[in-house]
Amino acid sequence: MKRLKNIFISSIYQNAGKTTLALGLYKFFREHRLRTVFMKPIGQKVITVRNQNVDKDSYLMGEVYRCSRRYKEMSPITLERGFTEKYIFNPDKSVLQEAIEKSFARLTKNSDAIIVEGTGHAGVGSVIDFSNADVARLLGSKVIMIAQGGIGRSIDEIMLNKALFDLKKVEVLGVIINKVRPEKFDKIKKTLAVGLKHKGIRLLGVLPVDPILSAPTVKQVMNQLNLDLLCGKDSLGAHVENTIVAAMEPQNMMTYLRNGALVITSGDRIDNILVSISSHLIRHGKRLIIAGIILTGGMIPDEKIIDLLKRSRIPVLLSPDDTYTVAGKVESLICKIEKTDKDKIKEAGRLVKRYIDVKMILEKL
Repeated sequence: MKRLKNIFISSIYQNAGKTTLALGLYKFFREHRLRTVFMKPIGQKVITVRNQNVDKDSYLMGEVYRCSRRYKEMSPITLERGFTEKYIFNPDKSVLQEAIEKSFARLTKNSDAIIVEGTGHAGVGSVIDFSNADVARLLGSKVIMIAQGGIGRSIDEIMLNKALFDLKKVEVLGVIINKVRPEKFDKIKKTLAVGLKHKGIRLLGVLPVDPILSAPTVKQVMNQLNLDLLCGKDSLGAHVENTIVAAMEPQNMMTYLRNGALVITSGDRIDNILVSISSHLIRHGKRLIIAGIILTGGMIPDEKIIDLLKRSRIPVLLSPDDTYTVAGKVESLICKIEKTDKDKIKEAGRLVKRYIDVKMILEKL
């Protein structure tokens, strides 16, 4: 009987790239004719799908790889608001364990491989008696840890997390370093390979910072900041590659315009609004495209200007906050991959295949 390839993806910090790795590994396993399933035993970010609570990452994987009929099994425990507090006052580990084990058994019944995604660092989930290390041990998984680009800090954090997996007698298959800046890529890859080898840990790959994966769409900006839409609904899927705070004179602003720019300017700065429109229209053929405009201060321009904005098809959002407050909020946005992000999903597969030793992962499983 063929042995199940069972991998658990953990990380050192939140939003480290676990879902990116899961998407890429799933695609690679499928390409090697492995009947693959996905599971996120404990989900923290929950949405409602067909009257049932589902973890967001399970929903994404289900939609991308067309296994959405198994949502409940892919997402057996979801931490809705108040769940943790209720558990603390009335703990029952056996109920959670039974739910996880049943889902795992059903998913893997006719499968060759399973990708289990954790919820953060090794200790996350301890409050409900199921840390990532506990879940990995329960399921008999081997762990891949994802850490951030760096040397000293990365190794320190990797060893801290590995200590808990070791305590639970869970094998760490190796480590992947993510979001490394291009100018430091070779140095970090070479140094960490040696440094981790001294600790008995495999370096499975190093992923560079990828502008495609880090760029939110205008729609994501709108939804996360709760902004109103003035016009340009059909172009909300444009990716924001850089942000311009247009509080300067228009001739100076033009110097900073780049492809995929999100222009943030006061609603009464007609000069900068017009420069955005003209730059978008005139330079469209040379890829200088305004991804979107956020008009701040709760101010809306004259109807004639609005008409020009509509004709340009640039998505325009409205905020009651001042320009610099909005810019700060945009800068701190963290946007997860969504099922409509076809370019990001494709890029995840490319990155994993190119930069990670996926063949070694298969062999060691």
